[in-house]
Amino acid sequence: MNRVEFLKNNPPFNLLSPEVLDDFADLFTETKYSKDTLIYQQEVTKMKGVDVIVKGVYESFFYDNEQNKRLPESHEAGFCYGGISILLNRKKSLRTVIATKGTVVLSLKRKYFAGLCQSNDAFFQYFTAEYGRLMLNDDFAHFTKAPPTFEQSYIASEQLYSRRIESVDAKDILYCEENTPAWQVAILMADHKRSCIIVRDASLQAVGFITDITLRDKIVAHSGMDNNISAREIMDIPVVTIDNQAYVYEAILMMFRSKTRYLLVENKGLLEGIISRNRLLSEQAQSPLVFIQSVKLALSVDELKGKWENVPHMIKQLIGRGVNAEIVNQIITSIADTILIKIIDSVIADIGKPPAKFVFMVLGSEGRKEQTLKTDQDNAIIYEDKANEHREEVREYFLKFADMVSGHLDFVGFSFCTGGFMAKNPKWTHSLSHWKNNYEQWLQESIPESTIKFSTFFDCRYIYGDPSIMDELHEFLDEKLKQPMEKLFFQMAKNALQYQPPLTSFLKKIRTINVGDREVFDIKKAMTPIVDLVRVYALKHRIFSVNTGERLKALQKIGVFTESATQELLHSYYYLMALRLQRQANHIIQDNTEPDNFIDPTSLTKIEQVTLKEIFKTIEGFQSRIRVKFTKELF
Repeated sequence: MNRVEFLKNNPPFNLLSPEVLDDFADLFTETKYSKDTLIYQQEVTKMKGVDVIVKGVYESFFYDNEQNKRLPESHEAGFCYGGISILLNRKKSLRTVIATKGTVVLSLKRKYFAGLCQSNDAFFQYFTAEYGRLMLNDDFAHFTKAPPTFEQSYIASEQLYSRRIESVDAKDILYCEENTPAWQVAILMADHKRSCIIVRDASLQAVGFITDITLRDKIVAHSGMDNNISAREIMDIPVVTIDNQAYVYEAILMMFRSKTRYLLVENKGLLEGIISRNRLLSEQAQSPLVFIQSVKLALSVDELKGKWENVPHMIKQLIGRGVNAEIVNQIITSIADTILIKIIDSVIADIGKPPAKFVFMVLGSEGRKEQTLKTDQDNAIIYEDKANEHREEVREYFLKFADMVSGHLDFVGFSFCTGGFMAKNPKWTHSLSHWKNNYEQWLQESIPESTIKFSTFFDCRYIYGDPSIMDELHEFLDEKLKQPMEKLFFQMAKNALQYQPPLTSFLKKIRTINVGDREVFDIKKAMTPIVDLVRVYALKHRIFSVNTGERLKALQKIGVFTESATQELLHSYYYLMALRLQRQANHIIQDNTEPDNFIDPTSLTKIEQVTLKEIFKTIEGFQSRIRVKFTKELF
């Protein structure tokens, strides 16, 4: 049997080039089964590699709790088994597999399989797409999640959250110049066996990139396209960089947010290597970040709804494992962002391309990347200014667009905002000039109502569209904030002082309120003073980072907060966030009820109660500082 001929006619090996197949064909080992043989047990057998059936049959199935065979399947010649198990199930066989008498298979060791996944995007995506398709079957999804070891299936190893990019073996960067012809770019990539090349300008700055997909979509797919066209004319942008001291999880989240498959690694301002998303994902295949990839592959709003319903389980496991709440917030945010982007793409596909450039932005806790499991919609749309004769047409499109996006989000599980801070509200879908007027009016008025609106819309973050519109808005705000704004800061400081930590003076006990027949405290309100006071300082110093933790670190860098004060606030904020997320997940998973922000102090351990009291005292101390600085009041 000619192995290369056999492999190139069967997926996913048909996605590999003949040269790669030639290199790998001899690495397969052949096994023959002379009788029916149990070769893999679900959630027990650790996969040593992948199998390709040459002759005969693999019978696969799940065992239920009573040892009944469920979802039996027969796989014949050409079928590849084991890829999904290795990549997406902690290297353990998803199903029980019996090889029937006379079956012949070719097996490829796990390390060689991993190498193919790392070097070939289409090959890797074959398995993630297949897993996504299988998960549409409710029974398959149930048995995939059912085993008692499931608690570890979405949890990355501790290395994911402590390992830095410098520890990843980045490849050297392959460059070409802006005027390099496309055909020469293809030769360079083929000669160096690379799927990505970086384009640089005359000053040797990286300005874009070209991938196999770029060449396919922009050259090969267009029969009339001249392959002498320059790299500059076909390159993709932007080039995304990451510092070598960043964490691996940050790199993967950055890739999902920016939609790029490649990151350039910086070391003290100099580019030193390139890493691919496949490389990082294959190393971290058991992490929540692979779940985000499955969200990206979702094919319908119904499927997105199912994905969001799975998030509480993941969050409970992450918090239970001791993963920092700051990281958990980022994971929730990335999943929510991915769902939103998928919905926006689907709406545009339904109603046609927008008649103007625009930005879809998120606000409030979502804007700060601090989403919890009790979340509603906070979003808005800014579109470019158009000539008078097109204004109504543009506005009509975006109001319809916003209404459809909000409706889909509500269906998925992001309920309508009771305060009306949504793009579907005509007040919050407007032109850039209108938005500038909004911000200017709020700044000038600086009364309690306008200050609350400004605070909400200051915590805004780009999600979709043309980022230059957001940049222009930030530049506008930056100029305005250079002017004296004492009245604004006074009102914002008042807001930060409005919510008092729930402590009584008598032995510093936690003060409760009555909600129905429960005596509880509101943990969201307990956290609000930290968000508010950090926002005031960020505004004062024109820091446009949106996240509370990021703002704190930026303020420490410029000397506003000492390192110890920063750490106190960070610890306080994310301890409260972890407690909040854990309780919300329990509401959903254990009690099957809607999550809320109320906590019964008596349900907490003694250690948790003592920690909370210390945190509330810390918040009181910082409130005293802001009271003196911005309101000139002592009490």
